[in-house]
Amino acid sequence: MISYEPLFRTMKEKNTTSYALFKQGFPKATYYSMRQGNSVSTNTIDHLCRLLGCRVSDVMEYIEDGDGASS
Repeated sequence: MISYEPLFRTMKEKNTTSYALFKQGFPKATYYSMRQGNSVSTNTIDHLCRLLGCRVSDVMEYIEDGDGASS
């Protein structure tokens, strides 16, 4: 599964609030959807990387589900 925990760590490290992202044009609905762990487009990840000046790995990571199944 994909986790957005790196995003929230990166925001904290950069002293960036969700409000600051919203003021820069990042959609609130998308942010709150990510907080719930829902999937987003690569365009959304690109937008966050530009706003935060970071890499993809600073926004998301893959965590193995642990059920042993592969897709």
